[in-house]
Amino acid sequence: MYLELDGQGPRYAQLIRSLKGAILEARLAAGARLPATRALADELGVSRNTVMIAYEQLVAEGFAVSQVGAGTFVTSCARRTTVDFRPSGRTIAAQSRFAARARENWQTNVTRRHIGLRYNLSYGIPLTDSRLAAAWRQAVSRAVVNNSFDYTGARGQRSLREAICDYLALRRGISTRSDNVLVVSGAQQAFDLTARVLLNEDDSVVLEDPGYFGSRQVMQAHGAAIQFVSVDNEGLRCEDLPTDGTKLVCVTPSHQFPSGAVLSLERRLELLQYATKHDAWIVEDDYDGEFRYDSKPLAALRSLDDNDRVIYVGSFSKILFPALRLGYIVVPEALKFDFKAAKWNADLGSPAVEQIALANLMQSPSFDKRLRSAKRTLKARRNALIRGLRRYAGDHVDIVDTPAGMHTVVWLRNCRESDCDNLIALASQRSLGLYAIKPHYAGRPPRPGLLLGYAGLSPADIDDAMRILGECLDAVLPSTN
Repeated sequence: MYLELDGQGPRYAQLIRSLKGAILEARLAAGARLPATRALADELGVSRNTVMIAYEQLVAEGFAVSQVGAGTFVTSCARRTTVDFRPSGRTIAAQSRFAARARENWQTNVTRRHIGLRYNLSYGIPLTDSRLAAAWRQAVSRAVVNNSFDYTGARGQRSLREAICDYLALRRGISTRSDNVLVVSGAQQAFDLTARVLLNEDDSVVLEDPGYFGSRQVMQAHGAAIQFVSVDNEGLRCEDLPTDGTKLVCVTPSHQFPSGAVLSLERRLELLQYATKHDAWIVEDDYDGEFRYDSKPLAALRSLDDNDRVIYVGSFSKILFPALRLGYIVVPEALKFDFKAAKWNADLGSPAVEQIALANLMQSPSFDKRLRSAKRTLKARRNALIRGLRRYAGDHVDIVDTPAGMHTVVWLRNCRESDCDNLIALASQRSLGLYAIKPHYAGRPPRPGLLLGYAGLSPADIDDAMRILGECLDAVLPSTN
């Protein structure tokens, strides 16, 4: 029986919603017997008690009836008790061109499928530990005591902006003033504000191919005319940039997403010259530039920018946790008031208590300890992934062994797209969540491949996951021996 948990709230609540959806959509017909509680618990990887609570709630609400000794059955009135508010024969129209484009391009399942699986290799699952949780609780407690509970400014709390300036100078080679830092609700809002400030419909925007789907969706929603430029092992192919008319170029130079390539110094300088020559702007998405395991982190592209053309986007999702929903933009001097106005129009400013807590945390010794610890942990997990791939799947994959970030790309040998789909489906049945690289390409990738995130699993779990991957590969793909 196919059920998908949405990851929101307690497991029993997720299961209740999923079962109700199956009943209301007639995937579970009236009179159908629900699976035995133990069988469904094993299938979903949850406790039997979770399933029993869900069934009891369905019975209480009239969606099901329990018959002693026979099981739990969908009631005949479950479908009739619902009301369909959709207009007959037509789809509700979007209220604006922006809304229509946003709805059309909304991809909810690129990174967050397979919720509830034992081994989920989703990119973006955070690296967390109890020490971080404790430090954050203490920081928030202090911030609540010291906060005025008034509105914060649109730019963000000065203490946090100053802490960000210190952090960027020390770790990313960027020298800036706090007045040029704008605190935002994560990188996604940074992209949205950039589009609002700089773009009209049909303005030309260059995106990397492959690239980050989040920035792509924002630009598409704003009606930009997107031109995709391919990347190779030195990053964005600057020789392929459009010869005129480009308003904005979006890049991930320190660790190209998802390929892992690093934009070479020659191309960095070429891209900066291009922006100056064509009066264009560059968005530098430095999503995980702090994490390199073979050397010091590379200086940011912004640090080379003598003409103030780079809009630098940073986030705390990787170095702390994504639920924090705080990020920042280093804004060129000519644009800082436009960005401030756009942020004020969006939400008046990001939450003050969290900003004060984050500033306190960044200024404490525990923040540097957290970064060092995270780097060691991620390096160990990356090494476990590479070892496991070579041990269990070496006959079937080519590994892009980039010593940075929180994910690795592997290309599948002798594999068709249908084989890749079958591999992902088989792995899911064995509680292993795999993700194809294809959704990150504007067109077709050179061959089927996987994007494997490793931040959320221990080295032992990663080894188990790679063993399962190897077994699934053996079952789906022909051997190259």
